Amino acid sequence: MPGPATTVEVTPRQRKLLEELTKTGSTPQGLADRCRIVLMSVDERTNLEQAAALGVDRQRVRRWRARWGAAKDRLAAAEEEGASEKDLRALVVGVLRDKHRDGGVTKFGPGQVAAIIALACEPPSDSGLPVSHWTPPELAREAAKRGIVESISPRQVDRFLAVCTSGPTSRSTG
Repeated sequence: MPGPATTVEVTPRQRKLLEELTKTGSTPQGLADRCRIVLMSVDERTNLEQAAALGVDRQRVRRWRARWGAAKDRLAAAEEEGASEKDLRALVVGVLRDKHRDGGVTKFGPGQVAAIIALACEPPSDSGLPVSHWTPPELAREAAKRGIVESISPRQVDRFLAVCTSGPTSRSTG
């Protein structure tokens, strides 16, 4: 059975900031939920009650309670040193911000991707195929046959070509 939940304390200034962050429309939802977790924890609501109210799992509540508890001294020191509202807000947001996580290891290097795209630009007949257009399965087989990659799924080939023809969708143009 898990031990007792981390006791969470906030100063009046911290409470005001946390409440503002939950009400501001520009606050990302994940950050607003973490602020709610801290506020509900101060109000002595259990992890289970909070999880049910927020629609998250208990472990998430436990994790953010613990993160806030670990930062308690740092937050108190900032206030004692006379931190401005802006600085205190940045510190509170920093405590409740997601930690950076690297993505997975890239399986295909840029040279391999470029070679597959270049292959897609060649007529299939140059590879002895009796078709007029490449399909992802044919490109995957030919890329492996030529030694561009050891193996690759047709779906991954299709993803490379989709980015090539439509451009990255995660970047803003304005």
